Amino acid sequence: MNGAGSGRGRRVVLWRHGQTAWNLERRFQGTTDIELTEEGHAQARRSARLLAALQPDAIIASDLRRAAVTAGELASITQLDVEHDPGLRETYAGSWQGLTHEEIVERYGEQYAAWKRGEPVRRGGGELETEVAERAAPVVERAVDKLPDGGTLVVVSHGGTIRTTIGRFLGLEPHSWEALGGLSNCSWSVLGEGARGWRLLEHNAGTLPEPVLGDDD
Repeated sequence: MNGAGSGRGRRVVLWRHGQTAWNLERRFQGTTDIELTEEGHAQARRSARLLAALQPDAIIASDLRRAAVTAGELASITQLDVEHDPGLRETYAGSWQGLTHEEIVERYGEQYAAWKRGEPVRRGGGELETEVAERAAPVVERAVDKLPDGGTLVVVSHGGTIRTTIGRFLGLEPHSWEALGGLSNCSWSVLGEGARGWRLLEHNAGTLPEPVLGDDD
C-alpha cells in the first residue's frame, strides 16, 4: 500500500458508526447486526455535517445497519450514492459475539490476554485480524483507485476493521496494530497520500473527545 502512482494527494477518511445499545453495554457486536440508538443517530447527523465540509468524492460502507445508516446521513447531505460492501464488516468473533467485556475476560481469559499481547488469535473461533485486513483493505484500495487526484473517500465501518485497515495501509506489522488505539463512536481517522506512501494525518478525530465504547464492533 505505498500510494505510488499518478494519483497524488488523495485522502481516505475512515469513519466509525454511531452508538448502539451494545456499545453502551460494552457488548462485543462483531458481525451481529445491531441498530443505532437515538444518540447514535444524532452523532451520525452531527458528524456528517462536519465531514460534508471535506467535499468527499465517494462513500463506501459496511452493509451492517449501524454503518449503513451512519453513511446514509452523509449521503443525504452530499447527494452521493453509498456503495455497501460486506468486506467492510466488523471482525467475526464467533462465541465472543453478544458477550460483555467482563464475560469475555471471565470465560476466555487466556485467549483475551494473548490477543492483547498482539498474538494472532481467532477470538471466539472467528477471524484473525490479518484476515479482516485482507478482506477490508482491498475494498478501500479499489475505491481509492477510482478517485481523482486530490480526491477524498469516506469509508464507514467499524472500530476493529478500521484499525486493521489503517495498519495495512501504513505497512505496520500486525502485532503493532493495537498501538493505533480505538475510535469513539462517529469519530474518524484520515489517511493522506504522499510521495512515500500513506500517512496517518488524524486519528480518532471529532468535535470533542468522547470515551471509546466497545472498540472492536
